[in-house]
Order: sequence, then C-alpha cells, then structure tokens
Amino acid sequence: MVKSSKILFLILTLLFVISLCTNLCFAGDSTISFSDFSAANFIFYEIRLPKAITAICAGSALAAAGLILQIIFRNPLAGPYALGISSGASLGVAIVVLANTSFGFLGNYFFGKSLILLSSISGSFLVTFIILALNKKTNNNIVLLLVGLMISQICSALQSILEYFANPNSLKNFITYSMGALTNASANESFVLFGIIILSLTLLLLFSKPLNAFLLGEKYTNNLGFNYNHKRFMFLVFTSVLTGLITAYCGPIAFIGIAIPILSRWLQSSSNQTNQLLICVMLGASVLLLADIVCYSINPSSVLPINLITTLFGAPIVLTLLLKNKQW
Repeated sequence: MVKSSKILFLILTLLFVISLCTNLCFAGDSTISFSDFSAANFIFYEIRLPKAITAICAGSALAAAGLILQIIFRNPLAGPYALGISSGASLGVAIVVLANTSFGFLGNYFFGKSLILLSSISGSFLVTFIILALNKKTNNNIVLLLVGLMISQICSALQSILEYFANPNSLKNFITYSMGALTNASANESFVLFGIIILSLTLLLLFSKPLNAFLLGEKYTNNLGFNYNHKRFMFLVFTSVLTGLITAYCGPIAFIGIAIPILSRWLQSSSNQTNQLLICVMLGASVLLLADIVCYSINPSSVLPINLITTLFGAPIVLTLLLKNKQW
C-alpha cells in the first residue's frame, strides 16, 4: 500500500468515526438528557445505536454491491438502483406486505420479517439474473442500462397495482417504507444485520482477486485460472443478497450504489479492487450516517426520508464525476 493510500484510509477512518459520533449525538428527534439516565440509556441503546448500525450496514453493503456490479458489467452507471435490482426487491416486499390486504389470498403465512427478507432477496435475485441473461445478448452498455430501467418501470407498475388495491393503513406504511428509513430494524435485528453484512463483506474481500481480472475481460480472467462464469455467478449472488437484505430493512435507497464507487475511483484510481472495496465500504457507511443527520437537521419535528437526501447528494456527484472522468 502506497503512502497516499495510507493517508486516504486514515482520512476515511477519521471521517467514519466523526460521522458515527455525530450521528449518535444529533441524529434523532429525542434529545438525550443525562439528568435522566434511564431515558438517555433507552434512547441511545434502543433508538440511536440500532439506527446508526443500520446506516453503516446499508451504506457499506450498497456501495460494495454497486462496485461489484460496475466491474461485472464494465459500466460506471451500473448499480442496484439503476439496474432495477432494488425495484425487484421492493416489489417482493410489496407482494408480502400489500397483496394480502389487496386481494386477500395470501393469508397468515405472509407475516413476519423472515418472509419479508426472503421475498426481498428473491426479487433482487430475479431481476439480477434477468439482466445477466440479457447481458449475454448484447455488449452495449447503454442498451443494458435501458433494459434495467425498463425492468425497474415494470416492477414499479406491478407495485402500483398492489398499492392501488391496498387498504389505507397498509398503503401508508408501505409508502413510508418505499421512501427509505433506517429505523425499521429493532436493536436485536440491527446487530444480526450487522453480523451478516460483516460476514458477507469479509467473504468479498477474501475473494476479491478475480475482480481485478474482471476489469480486463472474460478471456483474461479464464487465463489467470479463474472460472469467469462461476465467479460472476458468485458475485451476483452476493450483490443480490446484500441488496435484498438492505431493501427489506431500509427500503430502496437511491444513488449510494452508483455514486460511492465512482467517488472511490476518483479519490484513488488504483486497479487494486481490494483497496477500492475497502474505500467504498468506509465511504458508503460515512455518507449514509451523514445523510441521516441531515434528515433530522432540516426540520426536527418532521424527519425527512433518507432517499431524498441520498438522491440530492448522489445525482450531482454522478453527473460531475462522469463528466470529469470520461474513461471507464
């Protein structure tokens, strides 16, 4: 690791620590009063800390998933949200949450977080492998992005049908969910999610060497002794699981999966994808922690959806960096 890389990682570590501490202190609609220890203890451990852990998990997982998809499809605009993977996961959740109230045929089997997680991951899997199959038909990245956009629109249309027939209470809850929120996970659920994300990201780091070869194409990857199709399938499974998990708990969060990998390559143009993955994880976690602070800062009496902040942050960055860096 070169000196500049060490300095960058030090800066990112400091940014993460500052973001986490600031988030725990200020990202909430309840003021922590240390004169009432029991209330302060409850707010910190049952509300602030789980929300911060969820933000870390969501930011790091979506950034890592976006980086992998951009490498696999060799396209800086590829990402869970842009390719419709988040929309597929959201549709899976909509089927579980709204279909029973819409048409009354799912019964009591479709209650509980475990089934929401399963449906979210299944939806992300389905869209991912549709795009993978279509990727074999065309080498045009623009066409592939348009296909992802069309799949996203189809998922949104099917979701709108369910929303149209849903009862008002279920509809209100689902619309709030679809705008993004970091408060859906309980304290226990946030720690379980943290463990799963840490395990997944550790496995990605251990198997990150093929990602370096992927940048040079299928033939080069196979010549280095990596089975291109097998490794690509493995990485797509990882990205689908990560996207499905985060979408189930936080709703579809826009632009983190696109903007963070682009920003990472701008900060350090190294071809070492292990470094890029670490940078993406730290940046993604820090940015979502800071976005959560903004959600509570603009109007403390009414918390803004996290999706609004990530869109306002991510869209200008993507446009600026794409115009500045014209080569992939």
